[in-house]
Amino acid sequence: QQEKWFEIQDKLFSDDVRSVEPPDSPYFKDAAGKAVVRKKADEWVKKIEEVHQLHTTRPVVAGKHFSVGRTMDFTVRGFGRIKIEELMVYEVSEGKIVLEQFFY
Repeated sequence: QQEKWFEIQDKLFSDDVRSVEPPDSPYFKDAAGKAVVRKKADEWVKKIEEVHQLHTTRPVVAGKHFSVGRTMDFTVRGFGRIKIEELMVYEVSEGKIVLEQFFY
């Protein structure tokens, strides 16, 4: 909820984390490995021209998984203004995030 996504990646992602997008995503491709997942995020952030709204729900925890809802409304170079309502699901193993999967 504090928009500290890069700090979360640096501190909590495992070296072999996987990032999985919906198969038909026009925005992203899947990525694997901490450095590759970070690069994916960096490249996206560089394309954001204007943020209109960002909101993340409180997490829901179930065993080794947790999820948050996310609303994003922004203008992105190459796409124009887009609004994404997504569910972000994470899997944790040995105290590190090993999987992030997005549904939108």
